[in-house]
Amino acid sequence: MRLTLRRAVAAGSMLALIGAVAPAAAAHAQDEPRSCREEFAADAPAYVQCFWLATPEEAVDIARFWGADDSANLRAAEPYPGLFIDCSAPGTSCPEPQDGGADGDENSPLPEGAEDGGAPECEAGQECAVGGHHEGGNGTNGPETGSGTRPAAATPPTPAAQPTPAAAAVTGPVTAEEVAAAARTPVGQAVTAAKGAGLRVWLDTELADDWKAGEAAFTAAVKRIGALAARPEVAGIRFSARLGYDTAFATHEEVSAFVTAASAALRRAAPGKQLGVHTVVPEFACGAVEACKTEMAKRYPLLAPERIEAYLTAAGLDQLTLDGGLLRGGYTAWGIDAGAAQRNQSIQVRARAWDVLTRIAAEETGLVGDVTAEEVAERVSAPLKDGAAQQVNLWTRLQDGQGGVKRLTAWDTLERLGPLQRRMAAVYDPATPETDPAADLRRITGVFGQVYLTTP
Repeated sequence: MRLTLRRAVAAGSMLALIGAVAPAAAAHAQDEPRSCREEFAADAPAYVQCFWLATPEEAVDIARFWGADDSANLRAAEPYPGLFIDCSAPGTSCPEPQDGGADGDENSPLPEGAEDGGAPECEAGQECAVGGHHEGGNGTNGPETGSGTRPAAATPPTPAAQPTPAAAAVTGPVTAEEVAAAARTPVGQAVTAAKGAGLRVWLDTELADDWKAGEAAFTAAVKRIGALAARPEVAGIRFSARLGYDTAFATHEEVSAFVTAASAALRRAAPGKQLGVHTVVPEFACGAVEACKTEMAKRYPLLAPERIEAYLTAAGLDQLTLDGGLLRGGYTAWGIDAGAAQRNQSIQVRARAWDVLTRIAAEETGLVGDVTAEEVAERVSAPLKDGAAQQVNLWTRLQDGQGGVKRLTAWDTLERLGPLQRRMAAVYDPATPETDPAADLRRITGVFGQVYLTTP
């Protein structure tokens, strides 16, 4: 997958690329006749807006209309016309309910044979599930874990003009032999060491190249990752580190097809594991500056907010990581500094309620090398204070496109952020240890509560 070089180039590009919400906009909202901002406390943030669907005066008029003349208007009202079928109308055919519908027919929420808590019988080639645990046609079960996932939602088929190389790939739960073999690999040994150090473990990989390479390559990659993730030590899999950002995909349909296929395949290979992706939404940091939003939409058409939300909902992803690389210097052309860019992004995440759709993480690649204690504390705490992220990921090592390497040096400062430890995660590559993976992970556990292990 050529993971390390591609991710290094992508991270370096994010750092190399180039307002806050205008007070006038808030003032305009105050003058809006339907605004209900006056109902808020004096210290309510300016970005929180309120508008009456019906003003108190209108609500009184509505109540009087429906209550007048002993509620004559209400009694005379008819249902709003909708898409209903009258099964008694001549020429209309409606399906008849089958006998025993409550005892395991096609409309029952449980498979046949599972009404009393038993395991269903799966026919050859089928997949069936009871209580969130999957069985494949070969009878091999995935491991039980305490972390649940949302089932992948169905998405419209990809247009014929946008082929999906691995859309037909079928990957079932991995075998015990495959899990044992994966545990002996360098990443598998790092998983063991991370768990022993008390870290919550995620696998951090990139499946885009494998998906584009075709069914055989994609299936092999999913099997490999599934075998590593099958262990109870692993909480989740981040299967794309540059979703929609680089040149791997050309169209929204192609990205959507990849996310849907990858999430479905991983849920079959490693049932019960959380799934996530890493990307960036350039428009978020623009705030109310229309010229900035227009330019970012032109540069990154696959990263429009509505596109990212479509990817999330199509696959029911458990985590979305937003990169902070562009926030530092990427918006100076419009007079937006790093602090304003961070606030703008936080406002957009909250306003769109993305934390309802998935768990949001912020990722910082810019704290490697020489940084001040104040800079470290601010970058780590800002997205958490803003309520826009539930955790912050920090890289322990970064290789840029020119082959230079920068390392995390602010260990002492990070140790003083003890109350945030569970909300901080380290992105660590076992293939490039500072000492050896076991020793490195012991150091990481003194600062971080979680680790993302780079997985080829």
